[in-house]
Amino acid sequence: MQALWMVLAAFMFASMGVCVKLASAYFNPAELVCYRGFIGMAILALLARSQDTALTTRFPGMHAWRSLVGVTSLGAWFYAIAHLPLATAITLNYMSSVWIAAFLVGGTLLAWRPTATTPRPALQGPLILTVLVGFAGVVMMLRPSIGQSQEQVFGGLVGLLSGLSAAFAYMQVVALSRLGEPETRTVFYFAVGSAVAGGAALLVTGTSPWPGWPGLWLLPIGVLAAGGQLCMTRAYASAHTQRATLVVANLQYSGIVFASIFGVLLFDDAITPLGWVGMALIVGSGIVATVLRARAAPGAPAEEH
Repeated sequence: MQALWMVLAAFMFASMGVCVKLASAYFNPAELVCYRGFIGMAILALLARSQDTALTTRFPGMHAWRSLVGVTSLGAWFYAIAHLPLATAITLNYMSSVWIAAFLVGGTLLAWRPTATTPRPALQGPLILTVLVGFAGVVMMLRPSIGQSQEQVFGGLVGLLSGLSAAFAYMQVVALSRLGEPETRTVFYFAVGSAVAGGAALLVTGTSPWPGWPGLWLLPIGVLAAGGQLCMTRAYASAHTQRATLVVANLQYSGIVFASIFGVLLFDDAITPLGWVGMALIVGSGIVATVLRARAAPGAPAEEH
């Protein structure tokens, strides 16, 4: 059953991407982040009340940092969705697992202090190979965009930033989880951060004219984001073994399949054969990185979108 919860979560996140792409014709990324935050706050406040979960926290600084990197990832992701094929933008955001693998390798080497009694750390060949394969996939995905328009090239770089920021946000979620913070509270403060940061960005970008009925696309963005997060949380909570947890973690990549289908059917997105190969390499490296990370730190909580 946990597998079905994760597939449903992936479907919701991909569907949210469709709504973001449609709403991007009328709203800028700052507005989308802000409105998503307000809708998420309302839903999560009601959920916390139904669960008797207090929203007060002993770690405001950690939530503030998690919100900062999470909002950066969210805004970059929304921008990428607006300017790239839907499957490409979502795949670049799912690079977070590969970025975390890169952090693990770099962190191990940076923490090593050469002494006569401290041997050099293992080179972690599988992780290094995983990272290299992942970034090779990025080059394959973005190469067709180079030479087409500067806007698409910039959108690809922003998409990479969304994955990098998501990796930092995930590590902060891990830290909060180990301190005993409930998932509902963590996601609620992320929604608060989205509303505040998006509202602050609007002071610079300004607001778009209200488009009328198309403005209703904002509502499913917030609802699908909250619903996807809840389904993903239920999937991980139902996985009681390491094997089940790995299955759930890797099924999140089904969102790329859904996004590809939506992109072709709804937006006539054209992805070259080289782009499909690059996408497959990113998915494969992400799965391998998840497995290697689980061996190093079993029981890590879910990544967020």
